[in-house]
Amino acid sequence: MTDRRALLRSLFDAAVAAAQPALCLPPHLPPPPRGRTIVIGAGKASAAMARALEDHWDAPLEGLVVTRYGYEVPCRRIEIVQAAHPVPDAAGIEAARRIRARVDALGPDDLVIALISGGGSALLAAPLPGLTLADKQQVNAALLASGATISEMNCVRRHLSAVKGGRLAAACHPARVLALLISDVPGDDPIDIASGPTVADPTTCADALAIIARYRIELAPAMVELLRSGAGESIKPGDARLARAETRIIAAPQLALEAAARVARAAGLTPYILGDSLEGEARDLGKAMAGIARQVALRGQPFAAPCVLLSGGETTVTLRGQGRGGRNVEFLLALGIALDGLPGVHALAADTDGVDGVEEIAGACLAPDTLARAWAAGIHPRARLDANDGHGFFQALGDAVVTGPTLTNVNDFRAVIVDAASC
Repeated sequence: MTDRRALLRSLFDAAVAAAQPALCLPPHLPPPPRGRTIVIGAGKASAAMARALEDHWDAPLEGLVVTRYGYEVPCRRIEIVQAAHPVPDAAGIEAARRIRARVDALGPDDLVIALISGGGSALLAAPLPGLTLADKQQVNAALLASGATISEMNCVRRHLSAVKGGRLAAACHPARVLALLISDVPGDDPIDIASGPTVADPTTCADALAIIARYRIELAPAMVELLRSGAGESIKPGDARLARAETRIIAAPQLALEAAARVARAAGLTPYILGDSLEGEARDLGKAMAGIARQVALRGQPFAAPCVLLSGGETTVTLRGQGRGGRNVEFLLALGIALDGLPGVHALAADTDGVDGVEEIAGACLAPDTLARAWAAGIHPRARLDANDGHGFFQALGDAVVTGPTLTNVNDFRAVIVDAASC
């Protein structure tokens, strides 16, 4: 039997490689326009996307994109700036102001290429009039800790922003807009990728208020009034300013899972892709996945072992303890507790951007002996899960997966290798 941990890492690396902008962006570039070409963008992959564009664009261009601190890629003609993620900072507000200024006074012969990827919601921070950076920081932090889905979080963000929810594309009118997106959201809906700065938004301020109420999130009075008055309404479908805006998704979680599946087959394992948009509480998904893995290992149902169960999507973590969060490590720790040392099951869960939660750690690996090693080291698995301290748990065992900036982002990657068990 090959080293399962090394194989898991090769599956993850293949998933990340499949979503690299240098590979997936060039086929989508249009011919140069008669007028100017302006490049704008935001997200963890935006700098790498800008570099790929420059390398394959022979005509004049200029522009500005904002990426996460540490994700900068040197470019010759496109300016790269960095800002904070997942909670915005002043650098993100300044970047949004400058990007918005870049698209002023464009004409019908001009082309705007928008490079959008996951993380853009926080990086492209532009509060509506009457709101402050502190307001944006407060609501972002509250949403992240609430257990709300990414779609729900982005609905709220769109109605508090001066650039999201189609506003940035509307500002480019009458120029043509081509938005190239790397998806990090379940279902690949463009409105949820960086909160949709270049696409029409069918949701409303009333929807945002309902989400705030559902999760009992405290908002500053100015935000509540903005939503209640309708002043935060976004650009709606059918708006004439978006008539020349086109959106293309150039990489998505499904493509990454398919790349991992090819590596699995080459290693002699049958891959099963369970879904690219699995959501819900991370610990609940971990328990459910453990049940599937147990049935495969002990009963050969619904799949025969050996095999690998692949999945993607974006789970949530409702913070109740004092740990550092991280949805991938929370999933993995819950999976391990439910498996309780079942032989023949190895797993990896990691974020393809290299950052799980707010940690500079992608995720972790799990083996049949993980819980036994934890107990021997005096580490209580259930207590760590209750404290939302998956990162602390796996780091203490030397099982964290650290990649550094991957320069792309197609959401979470989960792989569970199941060999036949004898017990």
